[in-house]
Amino acid sequence: MKELRPIDYKILFELIKNSRLSDRKLSEILHVSQPTITRRRAMIERERLVEYTATPDLSKLGFEILAFTFARRKYDKSPDERVQETKAFLAKHPNMLFVSSGTGMNWDRVCVSAHKNYSDYAKFIQELRACWEGYLERPVSFIVSLESDSILRNLSFKYLADVMEKELSSSGE
Repeated sequence: MKELRPIDYKILFELIKNSRLSDRKLSEILHVSQPTITRRRAMIERERLVEYTATPDLSKLGFEILAFTFARRKYDKSPDERVQETKAFLAKHPNMLFVSSGTGMNWDRVCVSAHKNYSDYAKFIQELRACWEGYLERPVSFIVSLESDSILRNLSFKYLADVMEKELSSSGE
């Protein structure tokens, strides 16, 4: 990966806040020439530092549950043996928004998924357990109601961009 310049971070922060910004608008916001923005943005995209997607309000799309599911891997098979099965499972479950290894609280796998209702979630967990029974110890979930009137901040990365921008400016870059 190419070394990032301060302007690259600034472009990234603005794109995280609003991915629909044109190069012209970015050049106005950042006080940099449009050709510079276009070149740096092309590099950012080529290096896959940003993926363009909207972050919808899941509850307005009919999702009632956001589930954080944790599991611990059993070491009976190598990861390479499960690649095709994993790809097939992910293709069948597009509601799985994020899946990764990790560490903490005695777990080493995490999945974030969205569900229309509890029945949909229960079916998902049943399929997860059945498919991965020999590979994962019994998964457990933390369920978030998206219908709650106490959601203080909707899921978005724009807040993270603000924090990162402040850190960069305080470091003097």
